[in-house]
Amino acid sequence: MKPDAEQYLQQVPMWTRKKNTLQQLRDLLEEMGQPDRSLNMIHVAGTNGKGSVCTDLTYMLMEAGYKVGTFVSPHLIWLRERILLNGEMVDRQCLQLSFERVYEIVKKMMERGYCHPTYFEFLFLISIDIYAGWGADYVVLETGLGGRLDTTNVIERPLACVITSISLEHTRYLGGTIEQIAGEKAGIIKAGIPVIYDDNNSVAAAVIRQYAGQMKAPAYPVSQSGEYREIAFAAPYQAMNAALAVKTLEILEIDGLSPAVIKQGLKKVVWPGRMEPVGHDIWLDGAHNPDGISAFIMAAKRIHEKNPKNIQLLFAVVEDKDYNMMIQMLCRELAPERVTIARIESERSMEADTLAECFKMSGCIKTAAYPDTGRALDAALRYKTEADRLFVIGSLYLVGEIKEQIRRRENAGLRG
Repeated sequence: MKPDAEQYLQQVPMWTRKKNTLQQLRDLLEEMGQPDRSLNMIHVAGTNGKGSVCTDLTYMLMEAGYKVGTFVSPHLIWLRERILLNGEMVDRQCLQLSFERVYEIVKKMMERGYCHPTYFEFLFLISIDIYAGWGADYVVLETGLGGRLDTTNVIERPLACVITSISLEHTRYLGGTIEQIAGEKAGIIKAGIPVIYDDNNSVAAAVIRQYAGQMKAPAYPVSQSGEYREIAFAAPYQAMNAALAVKTLEILEIDGLSPAVIKQGLKKVVWPGRMEPVGHDIWLDGAHNPDGISAFIMAAKRIHEKNPKNIQLLFAVVEDKDYNMMIQMLCRELAPERVTIARIESERSMEADTLAECFKMSGCIKTAAYPDTGRALDAALRYKTEADRLFVIGSLYLVGEIKEQIRRRENAGLRG
């Protein structure tokens, strides 16, 4: 009897931590029949905004009538959210059938001395199998961590490489400076393949231009986003992501992508967990580093200007983020009336009590800590009145757990 795909994959991180080299992944793909070589891929890396750029690309291509596969991470509730077919997560049966095909090949390769794929590697291999079998016209591929050594960088000839805004993140793995991190992200650039990049950070942009020059890759900087601000995004920073996505499609000159189609596609974009309204004056945003928090603050202020209310925060973060800086920015710029801290279900989660002390030291006195998201959400909703607006912020893991809490409560209400 074959194992259940979702159960098996969720257990992989417990016992498989060693990454395969890109050559070993290439060997696995070769054993699969090299399905990636039949796919038209757009490869996207960056610190902030890469998921949004992937979504913008997906919706515009769909609007032009194409079948689009999108590989993104992390997921918020279901791991199947990482493998999208025309914007919808893959169904269980399709995932199971693909898993079984890849599983048999993995077993064969392990007998030859290869490592078992990590969680991310396995999902990537499954996604490629699914997209090829489905006959995707285009695949939008988001990197996981970094770029140069990322699993997705095993692909050889994407149509284009896109690099979104870059800031300090995962410094333990990617380096402690913008130059080092930009170098890792620029590692996705391929010889002769166009690279479209965010030109707003001069330090990062210089590194990307240098890499592009070395690879003889045509480089297209994007620094202005004004023409996309008319699109009804909740967050101003999404206009820059849209500009990157549109520039990419313009360069590729794909049939059917007229300005009207592009505009209509952008209007339809839905990106869960990014300034997502989930209830009356309740918003979720997965900003999880200082640059992301800065963009969130801009969006929150824009909402506040239209309809002023007291701001409440529900916050959690993992330990390798610059949470002190994030907290100082939130307290200084938004002056929240009340802050509720949760501990998320991750071995990397920061302790809620520690975060609460940081908020208090930054001037947010009405702060309370809770050991899990369920109790934190209960408390935040209990204190929230008509005069308040609640933002859930600090981690995509937090956003996922809160969405699951809301889903369970809605289901319980329906049953009641």
